[in-house]
This record gives sequence, structure tokens and C-alpha cells, in this order.
Amino acid sequence: MAKPNPLKHPLLKYFISILLVSLSYILGIYNNSNNSTSPPLQEQKQPLNCHKLNFSLSVLDFEPHHTLPLPPEPLKNQQFFNFCPPNFTNYCPCHDPSRETDFTAERFFSRERHCPEPYEKPQCLVPRPGAYKRPFSWPKSRDYAWFKNLPFKKLSEVKKTQNRVRLEGDLLVFPDGGTSFRKGVKGYVDEIKRFVPLRSGSIRTVLDVGCGVASFGAHLMDYNILTMSLAPSDKHEAQVQLALERGVPAMLGILSIHRLPFPSRSFDMAHCARCLVQWTKYDGLYLMEIDRVLRPGGYWIFSGPPIKLEGYLQGVRGGSSGVGASKVGRSCCAAVLEESCREGSNCCVEKTK
Repeated sequence: MAKPNPLKHPLLKYFISILLVSLSYILGIYNNSNNSTSPPLQEQKQPLNCHKLNFSLSVLDFEPHHTLPLPPEPLKNQQFFNFCPPNFTNYCPCHDPSRETDFTAERFFSRERHCPEPYEKPQCLVPRPGAYKRPFSWPKSRDYAWFKNLPFKKLSEVKKTQNRVRLEGDLLVFPDGGTSFRKGVKGYVDEIKRFVPLRSGSIRTVLDVGCGVASFGAHLMDYNILTMSLAPSDKHEAQVQLALERGVPAMLGILSIHRLPFPSRSFDMAHCARCLVQWTKYDGLYLMEIDRVLRPGGYWIFSGPPIKLEGYLQGVRGGSSGVGASKVGRSCCAAVLEESCREGSNCCVEKTK
């Protein structure tokens, strides 16, 4: 039997392979180390042209290098416009009584806004009243105002019998409504509360036409209701100025041929107490204007002498008063809630649909 060849043993083959790989690795390292040794560097005979660099940084300068001179301070007494003459204290450009004669008095057009042309505008500052004082704070301003702020002695004398405003020393005192409200403005509002939900929050804005001294609007502030008082400038001076001095929003205006400067459905309630508006004339034009500024479901309160109220109701319902007023009443869709708000005085409360 022949002996097996030891070279064919697998372990021997692995051993020989490892040995050959190791020898080749050692031989490669030896040859590589001999080639990496470089000859010594020769000294350079010529010097290199090298310059020493200066790495020191200069100090940064953040100071401004541009200057602009400031304008000189204005003089304290310098005025761009001179003051107007003393008679301009109550001047209102678009409601100048001296211009009313230039326009027709039909339908009170002369009391509408008539603003001057650019060349007619005075180039001066309207002076304040002499010895003007800061108005009282609310709620004291509802009952008192400085007379020197509103030097309308004629107004206080004429209205003295009506108990609307009276002069006491250097103060203008506003009683509780005057003759327009027999039980006072508080009693008048209490009667209105029977038909109008003043405390419900549904009524927030009111238009008071022919406001007088704005006692009605001043009292509604107790109900968190804001009233815009509207009245023209009449022979008793601008009563609107009395309302503003009391802290009640007000503006000069009149129901004439132009619309009121308010968008449609601006107010929750409209009010007129003894105002001299001819509601049933001109085909009910003024009633339609009130209906325009009232929101749907708003209230229209009209109070006045019995004869005037009876004529108003007849006109709206199609009676003999007014031309075409019955058509206006139907087009406005107003329902009469109450014809007599209180004993001794006639009042009409209507609600729009």
C-alpha cells in the first residue's frame, strides 16, 4: 500500500501559504526602507530673497468722520400764522352766519354747510376765548361749564324762562332738562324705558335732532348709550358748543336738502323733542332720511305739543296733514308703539321693521 503524500495535506498547504506571504511582506518593508533614505541636503551658496512680514494690525477707528450741522432751534415766539381778530372766536368756516344771506332761506338751505372757496379762506389762527379754562371732568361737566369758555350771556337770558341753562357767578348751570321735559330729563327717560329697552345693550347709538343744550344725550350716558346731538347754529349762538363743552358728542347740522353725513343704518334710535322740523312736508323727505339712518328694528321717538303730534300722526297714517305722507309711513314700515308716553305730554314711539 502506497504512503500518502504529505504535501497534499491541507494544513501543510495553509502553513506554506502563510510563510510565503510573510516573507514577501518582510521583503517589501526592507526594500521600501532603503529607498526612503534621501541624501543629505547641500548647503545653498546664494541667500534667499526673503522679507520679514509685519503682522501687527493697526488700531480700528470707529469715530465718525462726517459731520452735519444741526438746524437752528426755532424761536419760541415764531408764528406761521397770525391770530384772527377777536370776533373770530366762534368762527366756523362752513357755518358762517355772514354767508347765510347769500343763499335762499327756503327749506332752511341757508343753514346748510356752505364752505368758502380756497381764495376766501382766512389765513389766520382762530383764537380761543379770553381766560379760557379747562372744562370740568365727567360727570361734573354734565351739570356745569365755565361761562368764560362759552360767553353767551344772551343765550342764558333768553333760555332762563325755559330753565335750560342759567348763569350763576362764573358758571353755567344746566338744570334737569328745562321745560322740554316737565318731570325732568330723568323722568322723561324713565317713561321711554317703558317701551324702549335702554338697558338691554341693543341700543348703543342715538341721533338727537334739535338737541338744544343736549340734556337728553347727557343723561343717556348713564345707560352706556352714545348720543350724537344735531342742531343748527341759530340766533341764540351755537347751542352745539354747549353740548361739546358738557362732554356730549355734537355737530352743527340741519335737515334740509342734503343727506345727513352719516351712513345708512348708523343709529339704533332717533329722537326729536319739540324740534321745529316739518316732518310731513316735502313728501315726507325728512322722515325718509330718519328711516335711512335707523337700523332695522330701530326706534324713532317724537315728542312735542299735542297739536304738532296729532298732525304728525295723521300725516304718517294717511290723514289730512302732509302731502303723500301716508306713502312715506308705509314705505318706512314703522309701527307705532305708544302715542302718549306720559300724562300731560304727548309722545310717539315708533319701531322700524
